[in-house]
Amino acid sequence: MIEELKEEQIVNKVGGRFKLSTLIQKRMVQLNRGGVRPLLDNPGNTQNLMETVIQEIIQDKIYLDNSGRLVVNGEVAPEPTGDDAGPTLDDVR
Repeated sequence: MIEELKEEQIVNKVGGRFKLSTLIQKRMVQLNRGGVRPLLDNPGNTQNLMETVIQEIIQDKIYLDNSGRLVVNGEVAPEPTGDDAGPTLDDVR
């Protein structure tokens, strides 16, 4: 298990477990689809994609804005398009 997820600090940083889960999921979808690169200075230090996303959160490189949209480097990331994008926060409101 990723050690950072055992700490409450990362949960508190993003505003709760559900927001953390949403943030991780949205960023992993974005990275899996390609076209974007990890924001870490040395992504080779992480063993998998989940660790990369966790480090991006810890380093304040990504977060969710007040409407639940992924913000990367200060810019709102475009929402995925297509049928395989999965649910958005609007689907659960």
